[in-house]
Amino acid sequence: MLPLMASFTAHKFYVSITKIEFAEEEQSLQIITKIFIDDIEDVLQERYDKDLVLGVESETAADILLLEKYVLQKFDVQVNGIPMKYEILGHEYENDIVKVYIEIPQVSELNSIMIENKILMDMFDEQQNIIHVKRYKKRKSMVLDSDNPKGTLNFG
Repeated sequence: MLPLMASFTAHKFYVSITKIEFAEEEQSLQIITKIFIDDIEDVLQERYDKDLVLGVESETAADILLLEKYVLQKFDVQVNGIPMKYEILGHEYENDIVKVYIEIPQVSELNSIMIENKILMDMFDEQQNIIHVKRYKKRKSMVLDSDNPKGTLNFG
């Protein structure tokens, strides 16, 4: 049994999770994207800056700007067929994950949502971005990958 286990190689799992919630009282979409720190660092280092390091004690203001720039380029949302502008409110770290907080203001109704999430897909072919959308008490989900980086959920 030991020789068989010794020949087994671990396969890295490439995934991010995005939660989107329709906040009716605030008339906004509140979004949290969770990304593994080492994966996003690899992408940012390759694209922008070899010295970039994320983490509460080590990151610089320039590192944060590059993180936000990357998310803005790779994440797109349409609500009810209308392209939306969003604002990155900030981020925080939890163990080996960075959570990016995003808000889309002025959303009075959510009937359909198209999400394009190409985060990390330019670096990892196996990347999967899981999307959970909650409207009132109803929750719908989808998985986006490099073959299908965008999808639409309807709440008719």
